[in-house]
Amino acid sequence: MKPLAGHRVATLGAMQDRPLARYLLSLGAQPCDRVEDASFVIDDLGLEATRDLPISASAVHVSVTPFGSGGPISGWRAGELVASAMGGALRVTGEPGLPPVKEALDACTFHADMVAACGAMAAHYARGSDRHGHGRGQHVDVSIQEVAFSRNFNGVLVWQFDRRKLERVGGALAYGKAKVRAIWKLADGWCFHSLMTGRLGAPANQALSDWMDDAGMPNPLAGTDWLSYNRSTLPAETRAIWEAAIAAFFASRTKLEIADEGHRRGINACVVNEPADVLADRHLQARGFFDTPSGLPERFAVLREGAAASPPAPAVQTGDRPGPLAGVKVLDFAWALVGSITTKTLGDMGAEVVKIESRTRPDLARLDVQVSASEHGNLDDKPWFAHLNSSKRSLSLDMKNPRAREILNPLIEWADVVVENFSPGTMAKLGLDYEALVQRNPGIVMVSGSVFGQTGPMAQEWGVDGTGGALSGRTYLTGYPDRDPVIPGAVPYGDVIVPFVMAASVAAGLQHRRETGRGCHIDASMYEICVQQMRPSLAAALAGERPQRMGNADPQVHFQDVFPAMGEDRWVAISAFTAAEYEKLTAITGSDIAAWTAVREDRAIAEQLQAAGIACGVVQDAEDMIERDAQIAARGALITLDHPILGPFGHIATPIRFSHDELAPFRAPRIGEHCREIARDICGLDDAAIDELTQAGVFQ
Repeated sequence: MKPLAGHRVATLGAMQDRPLARYLLSLGAQPCDRVEDASFVIDDLGLEATRDLPISASAVHVSVTPFGSGGPISGWRAGELVASAMGGALRVTGEPGLPPVKEALDACTFHADMVAACGAMAAHYARGSDRHGHGRGQHVDVSIQEVAFSRNFNGVLVWQFDRRKLERVGGALAYGKAKVRAIWKLADGWCFHSLMTGRLGAPANQALSDWMDDAGMPNPLAGTDWLSYNRSTLPAETRAIWEAAIAAFFASRTKLEIADEGHRRGINACVVNEPADVLADRHLQARGFFDTPSGLPERFAVLREGAAASPPAPAVQTGDRPGPLAGVKVLDFAWALVGSITTKTLGDMGAEVVKIESRTRPDLARLDVQVSASEHGNLDDKPWFAHLNSSKRSLSLDMKNPRAREILNPLIEWADVVVENFSPGTMAKLGLDYEALVQRNPGIVMVSGSVFGQTGPMAQEWGVDGTGGALSGRTYLTGYPDRDPVIPGAVPYGDVIVPFVMAASVAAGLQHRRETGRGCHIDASMYEICVQQMRPSLAAALAGERPQRMGNADPQVHFQDVFPAMGEDRWVAISAFTAAEYEKLTAITGSDIAAWTAVREDRAIAEQLQAAGIACGVVQDAEDMIERDAQIAARGALITLDHPILGPFGHIATPIRFSHDELAPFRAPRIGEHCREIARDICGLDDAAIDELTQAGVFQ
């Protein structure tokens, strides 16, 4: 399925080889040399630099720049390192006591390109709607800094509520109050593993405990009730004892044992792959991921076209909310990060989203106690959930109750889109897989997000954000050359990028349905999308090289690194792209750059070097970005919404700016807050019928 077949893409600046261009081409668009002939124009120059070009009024014009088009520092010079620094991702990557270290390759730029793909497809859908004027294009503006900032929801909320800051934790994951170790030394390499909360992690946690027992290793985890285990509330002293025992156990295992026996036992550990390992991966090979002329990945998601609907699916929807997706109706079975951010993005862009929840198996984001304002057992007081679930209505439903179908069936008929991110096969067990949905709604657009995709030998396997990082090579290539790898960002990565690929593909699928009457099923794999980010390292491996960790260096940049500034744990990132720029830098600083920066205030350093034409930025933390960053404030990266329990606080905005469409998100719902109005207004039930279903325990 190629929903952009017949469309042409013009690239400006250095966009020709960027992920955004590859995404559009993967959907069937063709390259174009003349901007006036292009349906899509993409650039890394910004609106001001391209304003006088003869871009068609019907074109979707997308700019992806370090700081966005407009704002007090939009003209500052920056590459990946500086944008990552100013967006907060660099600050929390690396080991305590050492300078921050960049994630593998151009991680923040890749993320921004996937956000831009979402914006491009939403604008593509909007120009096909009579509501927006037939054939009308618009400018889509994406800031790499703001996109990096949007990953920092943990850091943002703990600063807003508790005035705490996340720190670099090396091979661990930071969950507000808790730091959970995740990178472990093996006898011959490394693996990724973390103990997860509740039903999600219980079987894998127990499997690890059993393996430790069977190996005759000391096991303080024995006897734990894993269903009640909470990673956020486990005492630090207990965690230290547990992690010492786990470290000793993993040090006695090999990579082969983790991949073989560990996989058979069902522990949630995976080997930290090198790029060559990725190319040889049997799961990716089974899914045909490398079946391309170059041997490098081209697709970002698998789109399978549905049969022709009779009568054809509705061509145009209308809606009262602002946004490019106004009128699109979304049935949301999603949970945790991937699914929640997907539907948040669709909702923030104007879609009407009904979130299906359950009090018996609540969303993970309703459980984790990360700030002092939240309590264990209260499903409605978690800022994390509020950040991830703006612009939705909540319907609590006992899916195992047979009478739930009296609500579900009308919702399936109502929906344009169904979103889910359960383990493959779960929706089929509920009678809600794509094949079942199209029997009731032939034109439905369904998107399924998972770690490994819907097919292949690993499809049913358990995984989290760090799984994609470890298997894709991201983790192996993040860190200093002479030290162990570190988690590539103490903020999520795959979990926050997959949603934009999913949302982009949904918008493309909706426009394709408008044109053909056919819906589709979209299969998005976190593993594959993370591997797409690692494409340059795969190309090197194909050429016989063995890429290694490089710290803050970049082979495409003449010189760059992170340097200390005046004050505790204060740093600046500096990039000199050419030898001439490096000479200009050392003319200012002298030969010892670190000595010069260490006695100066970070913002003053950045301003002085930027004024000299040298890319430099402060390695910002959450306080810097929220309280002092005029660029983030000017772009409205935080929107204040009034929460019924937590009160008004800043919620992270979907980081896309449209020239014709305003976004107007609203606050996240309490669980089951909208049961009656959904049952009445969408399902057509009267009060007596709703009361009867309530008594039958349907709304749980």
